[in-house]
Amino acid sequence: MQSNKINEHASDLRPSWRWLMTALIVLGLVLSLILSWRHMAGRSMLGCGGGSSCEQVLNSRWSTLAGVPVSGLAAGAYLAMLVTSFFLATTTESSLRHLAWQVMLVLVGATVGSALWFAFVQKQWIGAFCPYCMAAHGTGLVLATLVMGLAVRGYAGLRLRQIMGMSWVGVALAGILALGQILITPPALYLDGDAQESVAVADNDAVPFIGPADANIMVTLLFDYQCPHCQQMHFMLHEVVRRYQGALAFVLCPSPLNGECNPYIPKDVDQYQDSCEMVRIGLTVWRANPEAFEEFELFMFTYDSGDRWQPRTLEVAQARAIELIGQEAFDRYGADPWIETYMHRCIEIYGKTIQGGQGGVPKLVYDTRWVIPEVYSADDLVAILQDSLGVPGSLTP
Repeated sequence: MQSNKINEHASDLRPSWRWLMTALIVLGLVLSLILSWRHMAGRSMLGCGGGSSCEQVLNSRWSTLAGVPVSGLAAGAYLAMLVTSFFLATTTESSLRHLAWQVMLVLVGATVGSALWFAFVQKQWIGAFCPYCMAAHGTGLVLATLVMGLAVRGYAGLRLRQIMGMSWVGVALAGILALGQILITPPALYLDGDAQESVAVADNDAVPFIGPADANIMVTLLFDYQCPHCQQMHFMLHEVVRRYQGALAFVLCPSPLNGECNPYIPKDVDQYQDSCEMVRIGLTVWRANPEAFEEFELFMFTYDSGDRWQPRTLEVAQARAIELIGQEAFDRYGADPWIETYMHRCIEIYGKTIQGGQGGVPKLVYDTRWVIPEVYSADDLVAILQDSLGVPGSLTP
């Protein structure tokens, strides 16, 4: 009697459900292919301007597995679903149809596991969300809900324990992918390139820097005061300077990710709406008192509480600057034309180091070489300096 009930449900599978299933699969496949193309072509996505949440995720070290874009793996899964869906029709021979449902359940289980994993990564480690990625994940979750619902109602001709078993096999496969990303240390370098000419800042003696003033190796650092990855890297700079035993210094070159002052930003991001003014405030402190600037930098990149850094507001940054140098000096040096000149020089360097429409910070520049890193340790940063930028010098442990 149970078998007859299952067969009755199976023969009742409406074409509308299959059309909806196919539409969701095709949508997930298209989104995954677009993201894969973007990775291989080195292009930026529509609406993913420099420093946007979208760009942070797509340039993240978690966007690949052993050099392969995870969107490519997703495209392969959706393609397998599309092929499998052709065998779910009631006209398909019973044993083959049951096998197709089992395969589909494994695939949607893997989709659910992957969606949960990458949502966790974006929230916990990257600190930003990509709308394209979340759309793909959302599509997968809706598809999985549809497939599981149909299977539980009896359309798959499988018992509940078989349905749950196949789904958990898929989740386990997603777990293997997650474990692989954790164990196979992703590269700390996402994008690099070579400018046609040296893009070092001229007259290093008159600009803000971290390290000894007489260092013979000057690496330019492009950054934004509201950029999370810049904050993470900021506290590694002093350790790297120490390891180079006084031979290296970082020239601090603020490059606001805001189209108000940076013409290379294709679309403004709310997160960086105050970036231009933040830079002006920081450079005002530098011109007024270079020693106070170091304390201002520490204040801007240190978080007071919680487990995640939050950028300072414009009002808080300005109040701290005035506290450090005084209102009179803030007003007087804030009108110094050098501030706009230096900021636009840094923006010019940013523009010369855009590749395939992709910008972003933090960015390290040495002579004609440049890299966009996402580093989690001073060891990562040293490796990038030596292997990607070709920075010479002996190190101390």
